[in-house]
Formats: sequence, structure tokens, C-alpha cells
Amino acid sequence: MSQATYYTPPRVWTWDKANGGEFASINRPIAGPTHEKALPVGKHPFQLYSLATPNGVKVTVMLEELLALGYQDAEYDAWLIRIGEGDQFGSGFVAINPNSKIPALVDRSASEPIRVFESGSILLYLAERFGEFLPGSLAKRTETLNWLFWQMGSGPFLGGGFGHFYAYAPEKIEYAIDRYAMEAKRQLDVLDRRLAEVPYLAGEEYSIADIATWPWYGQLALGRLYDAGEFLQVQEYAHVQRWAQEIDARPAVQRGRMVNRTFGEPSMQLHERHDASDFATKTQDMFEAMR
Repeated sequence: MSQATYYTPPRVWTWDKANGGEFASINRPIAGPTHEKALPVGKHPFQLYSLATPNGVKVTVMLEELLALGYQDAEYDAWLIRIGEGDQFGSGFVAINPNSKIPALVDRSASEPIRVFESGSILLYLAERFGEFLPGSLAKRTETLNWLFWQMGSGPFLGGGFGHFYAYAPEKIEYAIDRYAMEAKRQLDVLDRRLAEVPYLAGEEYSIADIATWPWYGQLALGRLYDAGEFLQVQEYAHVQRWAQEIDARPAVQRGRMVNRTFGEPSMQLHERHDASDFATKTQDMFEAMR
């Protein structure tokens, strides 16, 4: 066991800007904008301001799934918010989401724009708006929302807990990594037991519960988060693996992963999206680069 570093909290906490590791330059203990910056507005009903983090991918997958079903009024403009550079603290973004977190959505299809923030709220809004990916019966709807809110409550332990201390913290703290690794594996076991019973989290139908959960736990199972697949032995969760691979193969999911993506393989990056033809253009660019 590594030697412990003991810390005695002061009576009153004060902010040290140097603390925070990789995110020290953008983390702060107060809300509100840091600078004036208006947000761009495109031509489509939905304006999405986001980045392809797992929470951002939830919404782009949902919109692409709706478009795949033929809902042309689900067309959207996706604008890149570079959270590492503090774009989320611009006045225009804060007006949409006072919590300064991506994703944030504006529905401009009505006479008065409607702002929607928090990824779970956006998924629920879109599901109700189009009548898709959320069953109508009380029992099935409730089971879907059970798992949607399970993800919203559990995700911070995977991301802000395990992911932060395993991958981003300025020093490796054994206690913190052990604590959150245990919780991450417990959560994977919760999912694995559920998916041993049914094909999708809410039952027989693919729903917003899967769309919310897959970008976190599905991509973790596929080895895409925190380079932690071996550490957490994600291959042991056979039912999660089956579910993760099946959803990963959906064309709308593959498109959704690309939107507002600025990292990873260049062929999977589409920094902004303003029309469905952007995907065709991206594919053509990829083939041209390979010649």
C-alpha cells in the first residue's frame, strides 16, 4: 500500500486556483458567465450546444434516432462548445443553462423558444415531443424512467468519481480509486443482472433509458472510457457486452457519436453539424484522404 498523505480540513474552505488538476483552469466555486458571447443560431428547429462527451452523445444519438424514423422536424444544428476553453461560461450559454454544463438545447419551432438543459431532461423532452422511445403504458413508462433516473444518479460516481480519480486527478489516490472502482463494478453488475433478464433496460423495447446509459456504461464496456477496460475487467459482464455491441452497431448511434467530436480518430470527428448531408461530406473527405 502506498504511503498515505494526511490532510486536515481547515475550519473554513478557501478556493485555491492551482488545485483541480487538468480542469483547474475552468473549475470555480461560483456560477454565472465569465464573458460576453452570443451563441450562433442555425436554420433548423433544434439548436444544440454541446461536445461529444458521454452526456453530449446522449442527445445527438437521440436526435439521429428520431431522424432515422423519418421525423424531419427533428433536424438540428449542432454547435461545438469547447468546455476545456470555457465556452460554457459565455453569457449566451449560461442563459440557456445556468449550470454551465453541456449539453444544452433550444427548441425554436414554437413562437417562443424553449430552453432545455440537463441530458436526462432533454431526452425526456424529445421523447414526449415526438412520442418515441418512451412507452405509453403507465407500467412501461415508469420502468423506462426508473432506468433513466438510475443513470442520472449513478453516472456521477462513474465519471466524476472513478473517471476523475483514475484518469484525471493530479495524483493517484489509492483510497479514492478503490472506492470508485468498487462502485463502478457494482453498477456494471446491476446492469448485467438486468440485461440477463431483458434485451433492453426498460424491457423489450429500445428506449431513452438505453440512449442515456449506453454512452457511459456501453462505451466503458467497449473499452472507450478512461482506458480502464482491463482495470475494471469489463469483459466479465457478458450481458452488458451483448447490449453494448448491439447498440454500437445502430447507424444512428454511429452518427451521433461523431457530432461535436474533436478527439479520437479523425474519421469519427464532425465538429459541427448543420444538415444530414454533413455526414456524407465527412465520409467523402475521409475517402479522399485515404487516396
